[in-house]
Amino acid sequence: MLKVTVVQGKKLVVRDFKSSDPYVVVKLGNQTAKTKVINSCLNPVWNEELSFSLTEPVGVLNFQVFDKDRFKADDKMGHAHLSLQPLVSVARLRQILGASSGDMTLRKVIPDCDNCLAVDSSISCINGEVVQDVWLRLSGVESGEIELKIKLSNPPVAQSKVV
Repeated sequence: MLKVTVVQGKKLVVRDFKSSDPYVVVKLGNQTAKTKVINSCLNPVWNEELSFSLTEPVGVLNFQVFDKDRFKADDKMGHAHLSLQPLVSVARLRQILGASSGDMTLRKVIPDCDNCLAVDSSISCINGEVVQDVWLRLSGVESGEIELKIKLSNPPVAQSKVV
């Protein structure tokens, strides 16, 4: 089970007259979930948890931020993606090591051309769950970031071939 908490947005772009009414659509494979709309806000706080089932092969979380419009199509306010591979790798390592209690940082992911990270992101084991705190920079727009907290419990088991 993968839990994605969309915490907040920061410095989102204006799509209406002076502000925007943002919401976030999160996709993992063929699963889609969205947050509520926050009216007239460029620094919204959602604190909304969305749940997904995780299957092999592990995919990429895709995020799209939109401005809710009443009489026309919703305006795009940026998009970002996050690979789940580092998170799942740490979860498998935790299972192998048998680490289940206490808090420990197990990996740091740094921003590069293959991800949308705005700052370094650490993956930790907290009370038996693997947790990643993330700030993603939105692409396709002048500005904007979203903060997420990703939690993984019971990661998918890699299929091994018996010979």
